Amino acid sequence: MSEQNFDVVVLGGGSGGYAAALRAVQLGKTVGLVEKGKLGGTCLHRGCIPTKALLHSAEVADVSRESEKYGVNVTFDGVDIARVTAYREAIVASKYKGLQGLIKARGITVIEGEGRLTSGTTVQVGDQTITGTSIVLATGSYSRTLPGLEIGGRVITSEQALELDYIPKKVAILGGGVIGVEFASVWRSFGVDVQIIEALPTSSRTRRSRSASSSSVPSASAASPSRSACASSRSRRTTRASR
Repeated sequence: MSEQNFDVVVLGGGSGGYAAALRAVQLGKTVGLVEKGKLGGTCLHRGCIPTKALLHSAEVADVSRESEKYGVNVTFDGVDIARVTAYREAIVASKYKGLQGLIKARGITVIEGEGRLTSGTTVQVGDQTITGTSIVLATGSYSRTLPGLEIGGRVITSEQALELDYIPKKVAILGGGVIGVEFASVWRSFGVDVQIIEALPTSSRTRRSRSASSSSVPSASAASPSRSACASSRSRRTTRASR
């Protein structure tokens, strides 16, 4: 059994974890960063970055439909989801490589594996004992499902929605927050019939829902295969999908 000692041990290498690690190094501390998956966490790999890449593809689709308005003659022939996915993955890979380089350049020690807090100053990672004068917990969170809705098949999470290899014909999104509306915007631009289901009757969410559902995009029935999906927002977001 090996042991490593640091001024600060950060458990979790997502947005909060690596930001804390970088700040601790700036303050002259030695830092051990424990991560069981990939550095960057949800935001980089399953959240902010990939969804923004999708939004950019959606924007290009919208602009191409209206290109004549700008004096540019372009024919819109639809969306190639495989190439959209390749673009999204390339963006994520580039950001991930940059983050790895930054962490290494700052002298932060990355300990790969699942960490378990065993005391106020120690974290166990496999057969390694990681000791820190200070421990930062940045383990992230899990989304919750809704009673009676089992994840799988037609019901998917927002993370699973990112990995769809087809463009659904119809989608019902459970949750009208930022994540739900982002997916609604992307799918609407791709020609999908989208409905947002939101429990809170707030005016701001209502305006966003109406905006997403009334976007000036051609009817989905002519642009996408006869499949349907239901995606939910990420708090935990549950979705129903049918193919």
